[in-house]
Amino acid sequence: MSKELSNKIRFLTFIIPMFAMAYKMNNQNAYLYLEKYGALDYLSENWWALHTDNPMWAVRDLYEVCYQNGGLK
Repeated sequence: MSKELSNKIRFLTFIIPMFAMAYKMNNQNAYLYLEKYGALDYLSENWWALHTDNPMWAVRDLYEVCYQNGGLK
């Protein structure tokens, strides 16, 4: 496995539970919610930029992506 892929996986496994905690979900429901509303694609494509900022900004970005794609406010 490449170092970049390893770093991406680490970030994904870090930020999804952060999203779950911020919006009072369990990890599985958070994953399914992010998948349903397109935020996992956004996360996968933009993880490099998102991981350099405060994690709460990344969580907020994921919320915005979900909201723009029909997720609950």
